[in-house]
Amino acid sequence: MTFDFRSVLKYIFLFLIGIGILYLAFKGQDLDRIWREIKNADVLWILLSAASIWLAHVLRAMRWRMLYQSINYNVGFWHTYHAVIIGYLANLALPRFGEIGRCSVIFKTDKVPVFSSIGTVITERLFDVFVLLILALLLLVFQYHLVSDFLYNTIYLNLANKIQALNLYWLVGLIVFVLVLGARLIIFLRKRLSKKFLRILVGLKQGFQSYKSLKRKPLFMLYTSGIWFFYWLSMYLAFSAIQITSGLGLNAAFTALIFSSFAMVAPVQGGIGVFHWMVAQALVLYLIPFKDALAYATIIHSSQILLTLMLGALSLLFVLANKSAVK
Repeated sequence: MTFDFRSVLKYIFLFLIGIGILYLAFKGQDLDRIWREIKNADVLWILLSAASIWLAHVLRAMRWRMLYQSINYNVGFWHTYHAVIIGYLANLALPRFGEIGRCSVIFKTDKVPVFSSIGTVITERLFDVFVLLILALLLLVFQYHLVSDFLYNTIYLNLANKIQALNLYWLVGLIVFVLVLGARLIIFLRKRLSKKFLRILVGLKQGFQSYKSLKRKPLFMLYTSGIWFFYWLSMYLAFSAIQITSGLGLNAAFTALIFSSFAMVAPVQGGIGVFHWMVAQALVLYLIPFKDALAYATIIHSSQILLTLMLGALSLLFVLANKSAVK
């Protein structure tokens, strides 16, 4: 294994960005009050929220297993389950590395070619992106009066002010940099069009065709709906953990879900910082003070991290034990 110093620097830089956003989110807030809210949180509701997330993971493993079966790989449920959990664990260290990580686990347990697995992962992620976009559209339609204020005042005005503050030379330099980067990417891809790269494309194509070959597409869509339902339920259950958010309803949980999902798209380890800020902004729309919204965001994010660490450790032990048994 070669040591890629540039990749290390990139991940450190992304992590520092997350820490910076976290610092800005908590800057100027009453940290003592936030800490009191967290300490006094009802553990039962936090556990129920975490259990809902776990059920979403279970459904994700069941859905992924269907894609394998459609391309004639009989991968067991527990193998896909442990691979999914290990993937989430890997994402805490390196953003987006979990997708490759869980494919590597399936290669070790079931000898499925990694690039075939990657194709199935991309397929299911595309479905998740499609669902997220549909849900975001519904949010805009049914809660436009709330979301439009956030988009205009918090996003558009701040972005417009930042662009206006940019020196013209810096703006031109940024455009030139993007164009040069795009040209280098095209050159890189051309160089990689070798036989090995074509074999990779064949594997990816097989994975992409996994949904097309599904015999029970309605069940696949049911699993997809279930995953997002349990994400939504997790947000709602966590409201009861602290007093000030306990009166919030399903609409607020839905908004927090959409905001948090877009936050997790950011290439930052575990969504740290971005998740906290976005969820807090979502609750502010429902007249929750920002500092209390941060307490809620910290509670639900920390519970998910702890759940991933605990389940990830168990899944790693299972995979290692299974590998030893095969030997």
